[in-house]
Amino acid sequence: MIRRLFWQNRLELGWKEAPIVWLAGVRRSGKTTLTESLGLERCLYLNCDLPEIEDRVRDPKRFFADCRKPVVIFDEVHQLGDPARVLKVGADSFPHLRILATGSSTLAATSKFRDTLAGRKRTIHLTPVTVEELPAFQTALSTRLFHGGLPPALLATEKRPAFYREWLDSFFARDIQKLFGFRDMNRFNALFEYLLRQSGGQFEVTKTATALGITRPTVESHLRALETTHAITLVRPFHGGGLSELVKQPKVYGFDTGFVSYARGWDPLRQDDLGILWEHVVLEQLQAHFPEHRVQYWRDRAGHELDFILAVSRDQIDVIECKWDAAAFNSGSLRLFRGYYPKGRNYLVVPSVSEPYVKTYGALEVTLCTPDQVNIRRSA
Repeated sequence: MIRRLFWQNRLELGWKEAPIVWLAGVRRSGKTTLTESLGLERCLYLNCDLPEIEDRVRDPKRFFADCRKPVVIFDEVHQLGDPARVLKVGADSFPHLRILATGSSTLAATSKFRDTLAGRKRTIHLTPVTVEELPAFQTALSTRLFHGGLPPALLATEKRPAFYREWLDSFFARDIQKLFGFRDMNRFNALFEYLLRQSGGQFEVTKTATALGITRPTVESHLRALETTHAITLVRPFHGGGLSELVKQPKVYGFDTGFVSYARGWDPLRQDDLGILWEHVVLEQLQAHFPEHRVQYWRDRAGHELDFILAVSRDQIDVIECKWDAAAFNSGSLRLFRGYYPKGRNYLVVPSVSEPYVKTYGALEVTLCTPDQVNIRRSA
């Protein structure tokens, strides 16, 4: 078993803040394996896909009172008839216990969760395998870009299209249909695959609806489901009142580079494909390490654009530019942005740097580093 120490530490930190940790992530991202790595001698593991588990927790107080282990894991907890009640009883009546609940979506995705367990839980979004995890998986970055970061795909000796097709069908049947009640798999998957092909670009509802021949409300409802289940990320524009800044149109990113390259038919990858896939990997890294910060992008009407913006505080706006080749970086957009927002760190994130170092571009100081070397924190 590959131990994902970063995520194990995140779980332990979550329990220091609240009795329930909600571990969300797409199907096959490794949630079950991660929970099992906590140790069965310490944990009571319950697979809520099994009908017998419903009977075991029908009387939650009795169930928790009989528990002899300090950690209780409810894998795929949304399969229970009243999961919120079970978790609430555990948190309120048995404060010595630590509870881990997993699911493919955010807790509020299903009507079963009438109680959002406010104050009792911390949410952790398990991303595909991050850059610093690759040595543990004994996998090269090029494989991560092509196969994606779902462990079964990443560890496969070759990229098998059947895995991605089967995952898409299973995702609809086991997550989307059950949680949201959508019935037309073909329409949903047409939108999902369209967004994967557009991944990394700007998104417009009306244009998408016209291209697919479906209604605008359908696009909006399906998009909300994709966001809620972490299958799609909408990165919204950063703006601070500048008259020429975009303020509405988001960019859309698929959850995993393997599915983006699959949907686009990129087999094998070419040099020109690496930059946009690298941008996806950096986004996932930011989501994993800085969940408390909203990731945005910046663009003006003249077409100047910066990949990612993190507003660390009112007076500190950090910029993250992603380049597969550092020599391709042009500082023009960053210089313009810093004319509006002078305070904050500038990062140029590249695939290979042994140690972070600072390079000057005119009056700008830019730190060149790998994704795991980005350090987002408030300036002293």
